[in-house]
Amino acid sequence: MTASPQTCPCGSGQTYPDCCARLHHGAPAVDAEALMRSRYSAYALGLKDYLLVTWHAETRPASLMVGRGAGRKWLGLEVIRHEVVGSDRAVVEFVARYKSFGFTRRLHETSRFLRVDNRWMYVDGDCR
Repeated sequence: MTASPQTCPCGSGQTYPDCCARLHHGAPAVDAEALMRSRYSAYALGLKDYLLVTWHAETRPASLMVGRGAGRKWLGLEVIRHEVVGSDRAVVEFVARYKSFGFTRRLHETSRFLRVDNRWMYVDGDCR
């Protein structure tokens, strides 16, 4: 993947190289919100391997469909809250908008994260 100075898909207002690209290339996320934003960007950019490696081993699916084959175009992200619920646990509530087969949809999720070996991992989430 070639990085460009475009605005990062995660909606931070930073350029992609200054934001999620660092995490996509191996830098650890400073907190659960940063990991969640980088995962949103990975969905938008079709980075399946990154999504799988940042998914907790106990809940990680065997495979994942992202990119053009998934039939989704990601349109925007709004982080509603980021709450630290312990030294190694956090939740992030967000709304992600996407277009699928001509229809605009929204995913409203409260995601759970664990820090394992100093790296934040996505565990699971509850959708509304």
